[in-house]
Amino acid sequence: MEHPECGDGRLTAQGEVAVARLALHSDNLSHAAAHLADALLADPQLPAAHEALAQLCARAGGPAEARALFPLDGEVYLGTLVCRAHVEAAAGDLENAVGMLASAIRFDHSRPWAGAAWLTAPETVDRLEPDSFAQAVSRVNSGLPDQLPEERRTVLRPFEELTRALAARHPEHVLLLAMASGLVRRLGDTAEAVRLAEQAQRIDAGHLAAVMLGNALRADGRPAQALQVWETELAREFDGYLAVDVAELYGATGRPAEGLPWLERALATDPAHPKAAPARHGLRYCADGDRAHLLALHDHHRAHPDHGYAPELLAELCRRQPWLGMVHGASEATVNVLHQFLEAPGTERHHELECTASQLEPPSSALALRLAFPNATIGYGSLPEPDPRLTLRQVTHRIWQFDGLAATPAVPPPAPAAAELIRATAAVSWSTLPAAYDHAVRLAGLPVADLLGAMAHPPLPPEDELGRALLAHQPELWVRAVQSFACLGLAHHRTDQPWPESERRRVLADLLLGAEDWVVEAAGLALVAIAWTDPGTREDIGTLLAERLADAARSAQRREVTILRSLGALMLCCPWADRPALDLARGLDGSPGQPALPAVEEERRRRFGRLFRRG
Repeated sequence: MEHPECGDGRLTAQGEVAVARLALHSDNLSHAAAHLADALLADPQLPAAHEALAQLCARAGGPAEARALFPLDGEVYLGTLVCRAHVEAAAGDLENAVGMLASAIRFDHSRPWAGAAWLTAPETVDRLEPDSFAQAVSRVNSGLPDQLPEERRTVLRPFEELTRALAARHPEHVLLLAMASGLVRRLGDTAEAVRLAEQAQRIDAGHLAAVMLGNALRADGRPAQALQVWETELAREFDGYLAVDVAELYGATGRPAEGLPWLERALATDPAHPKAAPARHGLRYCADGDRAHLLALHDHHRAHPDHGYAPELLAELCRRQPWLGMVHGASEATVNVLHQFLEAPGTERHHELECTASQLEPPSSALALRLAFPNATIGYGSLPEPDPRLTLRQVTHRIWQFDGLAATPAVPPPAPAAAELIRATAAVSWSTLPAAYDHAVRLAGLPVADLLGAMAHPPLPPEDELGRALLAHQPELWVRAVQSFACLGLAHHRTDQPWPESERRRVLADLLLGAEDWVVEAAGLALVAIAWTDPGTREDIGTLLAERLADAARSAQRREVTILRSLGALMLCCPWADRPALDLARGLDGSPGQPALPAVEEERRRRFGRLFRRG
């Protein structure tokens, strides 16, 4: 986020202050107060804004009387809250002032709210009571991630320094020590977090101190000690949330089997626990990599939409996983040549390039080449057998037509407005498969012809940093993203029609069972997304995917099938499917049901290691 002093924030604040001074001159105090709230929101540290606020207080009869100009009833404007905090401080009520500033930090911790002169004054530490200040620190902690990035810590240093000073002034106050431990841990000082939590536990070996000490030890790279502290506390006082933390720490350290019993105990104690059941699905996935657990996690959220931890955990476990969280990569020789062209010094987009592949490849790979180099030409040495141009059954909808080995679009380009909407919607990554499905709903109103046309005539990537990077380095990912979201758009077409007879099923099945191409994978993705969100379609969709995968596997016995591994990954996202299809897919994937590669195991542990949010 741009610091207000370095951009439009300061200019905006200065303009608001100018209007506020005019209002003061006219004795319109409420109008002046509104503009000062806007000013401090735009630039919390603008001296002129604080001077004008002092003048407003004086005009109102003093800071106590000025409170009424910044009411906190109902839904409170952030700028009003910040102004009220400064007014409370001027009125001598530092405890209320600190509490309000803590609320502002919780709402947006990227802004320099804590740079207030009264907060950093040496005498402030003597005027604050530890009880109320500990509550303020707890409020701040609740708005911060488990580890705040280094570049975002500076604005919180004044509050952190005040917290350290209060903790040193009141070394016997357990709640303050525990909350201070949580704050300094989030700001990177894990050793001090351990010291503060240990100090709290020595004074009162209670539940809160144990939770905070375990968090500090875990953050300090001492998971074994954290587990010892937590398990000792659970033996003394069982807490389902702490049991979840213990289980997930076992998962993060590569011992998920030792964590599962804690989740079973938590669920036996409270079957409706909002985190234990999702964590159990996640930990089972951590153990064996079976996508069935991810589907169960999604189904849990469908059944319990108030359990917000389930989608959070699902997103973490799906992050950057092919088809679950991003498009699958491409392996065609054409794509390899494309990357060589892009990396070659002096190669420009307008250059006329020629390349030849030994045998016919999916037409979309040539599409990716021409997206980066519109004047490129590609030839193929031979037609492999079985013929990849043939469809698995009679189809009505085709994206490509062939004249010998030359593929050309069988569909016209989408209308300009449709192309722009698809361009704005397509993405190479997403949080979860259901989230990608939901995101594509904006394409529901487009005609089928436009969605089909985009697959052979993809728009250029957006003209932003990511779009430019894709075009310059991996344009094939953008082509696959457009095709994926065009198919996800088809998944939303006429959802009022019963699935078995629906037009969306006919179109997507045609694409899935059509000529061998990236469009097959995109259609498979859309079908899997439908199945995840509508259990009534699962059996049918699993059968369709299994048919396509079996055909690809048979062809792969005689020639290369570049989309085979991708189809296997999609098949594994259908854990309800017949066992032979899943076994075939597992053989391509290496998991689940087989020992995971060390790098895969390490990635699962790392994902679980990012999940701690408590304390």
